Amino acid sequence: EEQKRLLENRPDQPQSPKVLRIAIIGAPNAGKSTLSNQLLGRKVFPVSKKVHTTRCKAQGVITHEDTQLIILDTPGLTNPLKAKRHNLEEAMLTDPWDSMKHADLVLVLVDVSDHWTRNSLSREVLKCLSQFPHIPSVLVLNKVDKLKKKFLLLEIATDLTEGIVNGKKLEVKSAVKQDSRSSAKPLFYTPRASPPESKVPGSPFGQEKNQAQEGPGLDKSSDVGGAGTGEAQGPRHHEPEDLKDVKGWPHFQEIFMLAALRGEEVDTLKRYLLMQAKPGPWEFHSDVLTNQSPQEICDNIIREKVLEYLPLEVPYGVTQVTEIWEEGECGELLIVQSLLVPRESHKRMLIGRGGKVISRIAQEAGQDLMNAFLCDVRLKLKVEVK
Repeated sequence: EEQKRLLENRPDQPQSPKVLRIAIIGAPNAGKSTLSNQLLGRKVFPVSKKVHTTRCKAQGVITHEDTQLIILDTPGLTNPLKAKRHNLEEAMLTDPWDSMKHADLVLVLVDVSDHWTRNSLSREVLKCLSQFPHIPSVLVLNKVDKLKKKFLLLEIATDLTEGIVNGKKLEVKSAVKQDSRSSAKPLFYTPRASPPESKVPGSPFGQEKNQAQEGPGLDKSSDVGGAGTGEAQGPRHHEPEDLKDVKGWPHFQEIFMLAALRGEEVDTLKRYLLMQAKPGPWEFHSDVLTNQSPQEICDNIIREKVLEYLPLEVPYGVTQVTEIWEEGECGELLIVQSLLVPRESHKRMLIGRGGKVISRIAQEAGQDLMNAFLCDVRLKLKVEVK
């Protein structure tokens, strides 16, 4: 009821409100929901190693002083063939595009730990960017902590930007040294493309001296030369056939490198986003963290655990039905949910030997729900063949 009231009420506008709507796009499992949760400071979006955990677009809200950031956490960009294979709703194909239409800024997230995909943007991501070339975009390289050879980040960044950031061509003189100190700040070159007022302390491209490194750590004393002055052409609308041999997008305004799961460098990105906000009315009350209902958050968190503990395609056939949602005398929340599966064999898998799997799902989901709702939660799960 409280959430409903907050969403329906008029926002408590400050004197000079600023707002920024941010669409986070990328391939499935790039870490979009993990980054969204870290930016919000609370877990409201489901996270799993399995692809397509996020099934619909949901909004997260960060309110800081007079500024409101609205994060549009979208399903991973996929194509109709893959959507059919995973029995995905049609919304999973259309929601990322809808989010782009309403965005003031686009974060393109790339998983640098995946050596199969990290050196080129997916066709779906390129298609999305080329359809909305007027919307400013920022490249975010995620999971940099998992990359042992940090010098590869330079090659990845160059491939994904086609060597151009904020209209300036990159010319990098690398100073490669060995250092065992681990860091999530692989800040190794400066394109000097951003105007002085847009520089952020700690931003990869807001510093004059950065580092390059080969091996597990970074050398913090290395001097790296800046960029050249080759001007790039402005963004233009591309037709799908133009993208056949395209690997990167030469119109990113900035590049950020972070480890979302560990929260490393997320604050640097957050400061940058707050600085990009433009004057405009808030859309949500300052107490709102997400536009999702508590039931939607609950369904998503339970589903995340089911995805985590069931093999292959089995979890995608599970249907959730909430039977009881009651508040107890002491303010605790009692939730009873049935998980409907298509086959008896799936039921046995979900329950597990001695009920171990379903107990673990209920325990972990219950803990996440307590953290999300900031109250005691008693969660009971039942498994039935539908």
